[in-house]
Order: sequence, then structure tokens, then C-alpha cells
Amino acid sequence: MRQALSGLLLTCSTLAAADIQTREIPYTAEDGTTMVGYHAYDDTIQGPRPGIIVVHEFWGLNDHARERAREMAKLGYSTLAIDMYGEGKVAEHPQDAKAFMQAALQNAETTRSRFMAGMELLQRQPQTDPRRIGAAGYCFGGRVVLEMARQGVPLAGVVSFHGALVTRNPATPGAVKARVLVEHGAADSMVTADDVAAISAEMVKAGVDYQLVSHPGAKHAFTNPAADENSKKGLDVAYNKRADERSWADMTLFFKRTFDD
Repeated sequence: MRQALSGLLLTCSTLAAADIQTREIPYTAEDGTTMVGYHAYDDTIQGPRPGIIVVHEFWGLNDHARERAREMAKLGYSTLAIDMYGEGKVAEHPQDAKAFMQAALQNAETTRSRFMAGMELLQRQPQTDPRRIGAAGYCFGGRVVLEMARQGVPLAGVVSFHGALVTRNPATPGAVKARVLVEHGAADSMVTADDVAAISAEMVKAGVDYQLVSHPGAKHAFTNPAADENSKKGLDVAYNKRADERSWADMTLFFKRTFDD
């Protein structure tokens, strides 16, 4: 009995000692741009585990994206918050953020090459199972992960949080390899009802394993606690604790089911 109790205490102590390791990793995109990735993982987990790419909001690779990467690492994933703008650029003003975003989206090949550079970096990490990769994107990043799914990038699943849903290249039957989850704010003035209807029709027509969750009263950027402060910059955004927590729970279950199948 004493030995069993001792073993239990040791196990509890080990669990309590779980620690999330983080580090910045420089890498280079195909176009020669220097990028900065933020890798997070639980070092008490032995061996490779599924990887999740985190794609930032239109502000750039800021604290929100890094915090989400750490939280996903706590779920048992090897996570990499990637840099879509280059050199870790982060905007403070909406005009700068919009300019960064438009430059990253202007050329579809640039967008894809920067995403793939981050994906390949994550796959090379010893903590990552390179055959099991998912992606989660916020705002601008939500659009990016949806576009990568549409293009047939070999991802197990993608989750878009308050992302733009419009596209110039709709998914075609058989092209999408990933499961798709869209977490949408019902009060998001940046996404129209027509946009929501269009992506749903697109995904159904393309035969995608797809789900859209609409959160009542949630505005754009509902997962970011800094959204309330950012609203003072002329943006129709707001943090919504309930939508944030519920969408996180949806994502947690989504990736668990995706990687367990």
C-alpha cells in the first residue's frame, strides 16, 4: 500500500512538473524572406506527437498567437506559431496591419510558400509527428488556413477563428484533404451572411468534412482579450469570453477526434 501511494505521489509530482518549452526559430521562405517561428511543446511528453500550425491575426505574430501556441502545447501538441509577414513584423496601427496583410495575400504563391515553409519547419522538429499536422488561424490567419485546405495542402484538419470566409478559388470536389471547422461570430460585421452561406455551400458541394459554429453576439476577434482595446482604433471588434471558451472547446474536441481517427 505504501509503495502504491509512493508511486501515486511520484506520478502526481511528475504531472505537476509538466513544463511548456518555447523558443524562437528563424527560417527562410521560398521567396528568400527571413521568418521567425515560435515553437511550443510539453517536454514531459515522450516522443513525437501531432503538430499544429498557428497563424496569427492581421496584426502579425504577436502575443495572442504566441499564447495560443502555448495553450495548444498544453493539450499535448507540438505547436508552431508561424510568421506570414517576415522578420517577425507586428503592427500597432490598423493601417499598417492592413498593408502587411495585403502584401502577404497579394500573390497566392507567396501566401502558400510562406505557410509551407512554416509547416516544413514544424515537421522537422523532433517533438512533431510529421504525418499528423493540423492548423488553426485567427482573423487573417483563419483565411490563410482555409485557403491552404482549399489548395489541398496535406493537413489533417484546420480551424478558422473569426476568419475571412471569402475566396477567389473555391474548393473543388476531392481537392480538400483536411477536415474543416469554422468558428464564426454571429455579430461579425466583417463577414456577411452571404459569406457564411457561400462557404457552407462551397464546402458541401466539394464534399468536405465541414462544420460551421456561429456564436451569438460575438464580434470579430472574439478570441483576443486585446480586442476591446483595439476597438478604440476604429475597428468593430470585441472580446467575448463565452465565445472564446466555447470555440476553444470545439477546437479541442475537433483535433482530438481528427488525430485519434
